[in-house]
Amino acid sequence: MNQLIYSGGVQQIHDKINNWYLENARDLPWRRPGATGWEVMVSEFMLQQTPVVRVLPVWEEWMRRWPRPQDLAAEPLSEALKAWGRLGYPRRAQRLHAAAVEITTEYNGQVPHSEEQLRALPGVGDYTAAAIACFAFHEPTVVVDTNIRRVHARLFGGMALPEQSPRASEFARARQVQPDDSATANLWNISVMELGALVCTARSPKCEQCPVFDDCAWIKAGQPAPHYTPKGQAWKGTDRQVRGAIMAILREHEEPVAEQSFLADLAHQSHAKYVALSMLESPLEQRERALAGLLNDGLAVNESGGIRLPS
Repeated sequence: MNQLIYSGGVQQIHDKINNWYLENARDLPWRRPGATGWEVMVSEFMLQQTPVVRVLPVWEEWMRRWPRPQDLAAEPLSEALKAWGRLGYPRRAQRLHAAAVEITTEYNGQVPHSEEQLRALPGVGDYTAAAIACFAFHEPTVVVDTNIRRVHARLFGGMALPEQSPRASEFARARQVQPDDSATANLWNISVMELGALVCTARSPKCEQCPVFDDCAWIKAGQPAPHYTPKGQAWKGTDRQVRGAIMAILREHEEPVAEQSFLADLAHQSHAKYVALSMLESPLEQRERALAGLLNDGLAVNESGGIRLPS
């Protein structure tokens, strides 16, 4: 563990990073004063594995249509899946809709404040519960996402990257370096996250812009190379890509789509969405597997008339 943690120097690091955030933070609507718990919650669901630039227009449209959990809960799941568009990982929309229903029925339409209650909601894990409690309700939680793990690994651990999978030791370190004062701790969580997103990035860190360059254990160690080679998440040719193409077709149709439309030779189809699926040149077995996965996940339903989005 970096000696800074034991020497008292960590308080200066708090100040440097928090002050940097106050001067450089992006103006995002879910961070603005008065943002509701629901606004923060929707942003956290959408931001999982999806960059801000893609999330922002979708989030704004969701807030226009469904400014409260009960507004979304009153709509069928199919509307949430349509509005999710091409953000990817549509199970997030499915779980967010389920969470909205539970918040409406169990919490009178109010997003709960505590981590324990939040974790009990569909689709809410440890990170998301801590983030909502912290950013929406100013609860003294320890927030640890990929960006924060990376900053901590470099700043305190002298490593180029955090471990490939989260470890208990990383969460222990996050608790150890957390400011004691609740307000400062809440600011610290979002500040470190933003530093990781904008400056201390995975591939091309902007070390010359970092407010804690002189304190960074990784810099002092001579910027050693990562102890593993990160692998980007494949997309082209994967089942995920085929699933996405099928979902795009279902979002375009109010009526059920014949199952054979997804499995037959699609070259003759004139509809743009079918052409997009055909251009993937995915084998029949992959299309069958992708469609079966969507049905198994409850993202599509098979009825006598064909395949459609769930109600």
